[in-house]
Formats: sequence, C-alpha cells, structure tokens
Amino acid sequence: MEPCAVMAPPPPKRLEDLKLPAVFMRDIALKTIFRKNAGTVTYLAKAICLPIGITQELIDLARSQGLLEAMGTLNANSGNEMSYQLTDAGKARALDALSQSEYFGPMPVPLHIYSEQVKRQSIRNVQITREQLLAAMGHLVLPEELISHLGPAVGAGRSILMYGPPGNGKSSISNGIRDAMGDKIYVPRAIEYSGQVISVYDPIVHSAAESAEDDPTRLRRTNRFDTRYVLCERPTVITGGELSLNMLDLVYNPTARTYQAPLQLKATGGIFIVDDLGRQAEPPQKLVNRWIVPLEENKDILALQSGEKFEVPFDTLVIFSTNFHPNEIFDQAALRRIFFKIKIDGPNQEDFLKIFALVARKKKLQLDEASLVYLLKTKYPTIKNIYANYQPVFLIDQMISVCDFEGWPYKMTPELVDRAWANMFVKDEVIVK
Repeated sequence: MEPCAVMAPPPPKRLEDLKLPAVFMRDIALKTIFRKNAGTVTYLAKAICLPIGITQELIDLARSQGLLEAMGTLNANSGNEMSYQLTDAGKARALDALSQSEYFGPMPVPLHIYSEQVKRQSIRNVQITREQLLAAMGHLVLPEELISHLGPAVGAGRSILMYGPPGNGKSSISNGIRDAMGDKIYVPRAIEYSGQVISVYDPIVHSAAESAEDDPTRLRRTNRFDTRYVLCERPTVITGGELSLNMLDLVYNPTARTYQAPLQLKATGGIFIVDDLGRQAEPPQKLVNRWIVPLEENKDILALQSGEKFEVPFDTLVIFSTNFHPNEIFDQAALRRIFFKIKIDGPNQEDFLKIFALVARKKKLQLDEASLVYLLKTKYPTIKNIYANYQPVFLIDQMISVCDFEGWPYKMTPELVDRAWANMFVKDEVIVK
C-alpha cells in the first residue's frame, strides 16, 4: 500500500498572495541583492524562492522608490537579461535593514499560512497498516502482540511511552516507526511571525527528496509547489540524555537578530524521539510537564526575545523511551497525558534463538549445537535466564573478533562463548586504589 501524496502548498501568483507586508518583502529582496550580488531577476528569484513574475514586482517596487536602477544587458553573466544594481539610497536601506535583521534569502511563509499546510500534511492523517509496520521492522524479531499494540499507537499520531529493560530495541523500534511512514511533506525554509523570521528547514534534521525543487530559472514553467518549501521525508528528531528544557525554546542569535526553530517545531509532521528518558539533567516529570499543552491541545507556545508569546502548530508523534518503570518517574497525571504505554520486554528463549540464528547467518558465523546448549544451559542461568535483544549481536561480534585475531574460520565453540561472555558483563569487585 503506497502512502497518499500530501497536498502541496500552491505556488503564489501575485505579490499579495504572499500575505506579507510589502516593505518587509522589499527589504529581504534588497538585503539579498546586497549580500549575494543578485543582479538579475532570474538570480534573485532563485535566491528568494519566488516565481519570476513576483520577483519582478518586487524589483519594480524598489525601482519606483529609487532603491534599484537598471544597468541594461551588458553584464556578461546576465544572459541577455536586464541587470540591476542598488542605488546609494538602496545600499543605505539594505544596510539599515541588515542592522535590524541579518536574514536574507528565501522569503518566509507567514505562520498562519504555514499552519494551514501543517493541517494538510498532518501526521494524524497517516494510515499505517500492519504490512507497512512489519515491512519497516522486518529486521527485528518482535512478538506479534507488540505489533498489535504499536500499530494503533502510530496510526493515532499521538504520544507513545515505550519502557522496559535496556538493550531490547526501543531505539530500533522508534526508527522502524519512522521508516513505516514512507511519505513526504513540505517543510518551510523559514516562517514569519510579527515581523520576525524563524528558520525552520535544517539539512541536519530534514532529508530533502531528490528533484524536489522546481527550477525557478525557467521563464516558461508551471510551478508544482511553492518553492519557499522543501519537499522532505517526514522528519525525525532524536534526543537522549543531552535534552534540556531550553532546547525546546526558540533559539535567538543576538548578532544576526534572527531566530532558529526549536527541535519540536523542526519535527512538525514527523517524529520526536526522547530516548533514555530519566538520564537527562532535568527530572522526567519536569520534561513531560513541558509537553502537556502540546500533547493535549496540538499547539505549542513559544516566546520572542521581547517576551511576546505566540502559538505554533504541534503536529508531532512524540515517542518517550525509558529503561525505568513509568511509576518510578511520573505521577499519574503525567501518565494520563501520554496516550499509549507499551512495554518492550526482552525475548523469550525461542525468540532469542531466532535472533541469534539470523545474526549468525548475516555475519557468516557457523553455529554449533553443543556451544549453543553450553550458552543456554551454563551461561544464562548465571543471570537468571534474562535474555535481551542486543545480546546475540554482542556475543557474535565478540566471537568474530577473536576469530579474526587468531586467524580462525568464523565458528562457535564453548571457549569462544566464554571469551565473549566475559566481555558482556563486568564482575563486581573492589578495586584497591
């Protein structure tokens, strides 16, 4: 089953379609011309991500105000296009605008327009089938009932708490959920609120789809979508022990006087994974309290440097993953607000052997029945027969490392099992200093 295509943001046809103040747009065009030496309509259109016709409107506006002047078509790089340059008044205006905000380049999308696009591509519109989820997690050996719990949780696009002992694939399951999404969304390069520009598109977080961008240099063309957006895979933001509350606030650059979107805003339309909950400097209860309004009301509250607060859409599947029991780190009010709670246990012996055989086949390690019996009957009873999903990979990698060192063929023996096991656990002992 192919995911449904998301409705694209329609390309603007006239300057007024952008819903931004004319002076604001003109100044971004002037700053871009100043910073990038964008002397032709074609070059400027590409730089500010607007159609040729609208870019020409901005140039005509600046010319009528004595801020730009035409240079003719003598420029060797202009390709017979009219070239323009800033007048002295234009340079002064560009410098003044840059002193207020260093932002130039792609024209921002007003927040209220972006909010409409968020609804069109909401993660809550994604329908995940059992087949899609199984395909995305085919490399994992998971109990069937776990898929039955995960499917509705992902399909609801709400919050999920995964808990259980370490080393059982909570992070891998989170990544599998991301892979199951499969479709693409439109991410704005920047948004505008109250005259302030907030950069959203981030190549570190967002994976742009190939051939996603229209070519704004073609005069005769039909825009497929508004090129102020980038067509991307649904984003995934993964944080761990480094997560702090201030990472969820707008990031202000006092030198450039511009804003960078916080992590959860960059994750809009995708997944925000809080891994290793309980390992952060701030207590889990405090971190979850920060998410209460977003999780319940599908909106977040951010603040500008001025202290002005405003709402942004919150359209993100939040996955909390922890090795602690939920009752140890949350009160009941917080737990109520997390929509799905799913325990990720270690495998039983049968599933452990399946994983072991799969990993051995993949890594070309020859299995040996006597050595497997030794592992299960001699070694595992020493840890009360508690199996974990990470253990087959760990043990097999250890045995392969020894074989590589000794120059042996990849094989499994009781002696190799002992050597691998010794590295999986550290013996309790007192170290004399």
